[in-house]
Amino acid sequence: MSDESVYRVVLNDEEQYSIWWADRALPAGWHAEGTEGSRVECLERINTLWTDMRPLSLRRRMAEAGAGS
Repeated sequence: MSDESVYRVVLNDEEQYSIWWADRALPAGWHAEGTEGSRVECLERINTLWTDMRPLSLRRRMAEAGAGS
């Protein structure tokens, strides 16, 4: 089974990444990152971009807690 769909890399306000079909409207709260291509290409792009899996809000809280030490 071959998947010839075109996907796009998307991210939300917490800087969490996913893929979405390029021919469909984005779900609420998600924004296009700019990359479109095959599923594999998009997942590879996410692998290079998403190096810290923690949500942005958690990273900020941890940074604030560390600054107060």
